[in-house]
Amino acid sequence: MAGNRTFTMIKPDAVKNGHIGAILEQINASGFRIVAMKLTQMTKRDAETFYGVHSERPFFGELVEFMTSGPIVAAILEKDNAVEDFRTLIGATNPAEAAEGTIRKKYATSIGENAVHGSDSDENAKIEGDFHFAGREMF
Repeated sequence: MAGNRTFTMIKPDAVKNGHIGAILEQINASGFRIVAMKLTQMTKRDAETFYGVHSERPFFGELVEFMTSGPIVAAILEKDNAVEDFRTLIGATNPAEAAEGTIRKKYATSIGENAVHGSDSDENAKIEGDFHFAGREMF
């Protein structure tokens, strides 16, 4: 069913800083059900492919370097209106502009190291989830 799943990554900065449990707790408390999850590390090729839409942007190289700098937690989340609700939960890309109580306000350190990724559309949620998970890994 469209609109009930989204994809997220807890990024290397939040993993390194020990925020996995707190972020997952906030996700669960907000009514999301985790239907797939794993601790993994992106290769350079993975990051270049996943963020290919940004390949012409000046920050692309830094983004790839950051996303390959350590492990991530990749997850598919389920809830009605998942993409929009999750984007609200994580807050603005710039943690200084993020609303109080959002994940990025609490755990991000900068625009570049902003703790979590959240899909921006139902279509991208499917593409991003399929990038990280085989069908047998989703429940």
